[in-house]
Amino acid sequence: MYGRFYLKNDKANIAKQFSVGNPLNSKTSYNITPSQNCTVVRLKKNESELANLSWGLVPSWAKSDVKIKPINAKAETIKEKPYFRSAYKKQRCIIPASGFYEWKGSKGNKQPYCIYPLNDPCFGFAGLWEKRNELETFTIITTAANELMSEVHHRMPVILDSKDYDTWLKDGDYKSLKPCASEEMGMHMVSSAVNKPSNNGAELITPVGL
Repeated sequence: MYGRFYLKNDKANIAKQFSVGNPLNSKTSYNITPSQNCTVVRLKKNESELANLSWGLVPSWAKSDVKIKPINAKAETIKEKPYFRSAYKKQRCIIPASGFYEWKGSKGNKQPYCIYPLNDPCFGFAGLWEKRNELETFTIITTAANELMSEVHHRMPVILDSKDYDTWLKDGDYKSLKPCASEEMGMHMVSSAVNKPSNNGAELITPVGL
């Protein structure tokens, strides 16, 4: 399960990379965790906009006491699974991320890694969003790991190519839900301080063990 990422508050670059005209006053966060509000890109009247949604999908038909709020959805099954298929058809989104974290090793002895883009200010994760009453939520789509990520974990977020942003939002192009090239990513070990959700400083992405 992939469940931690970070986003630097670079409104100008985010607006440019994702072709949106309404940059949000979001804060830099180096430790975004499930249930937090996050910046996503979605369509409104066929135009891209930024919005703040809670991480952990709650379908529109869910009961008020729903306990299952998936933070990830497997690309291989989103077309068929009842929890995701409606959002896949109508409510796709992109989640900007300056990078994300993944852990390697056995329970009690896991080493965190920071993974980040080499060529763009942000990754653009493929996602789905839903609205239940006034609650708007999202989930991040995952796929099989590429060669680099397979050193750490067998799954990874779907990182869209920038040329696929528009077709993903408007058409749900399923072919774009594939592992990105390892050459577009960097990775290094970081401190176990990232394990604690309340820690949220730039030191969390500083390399260790070099």
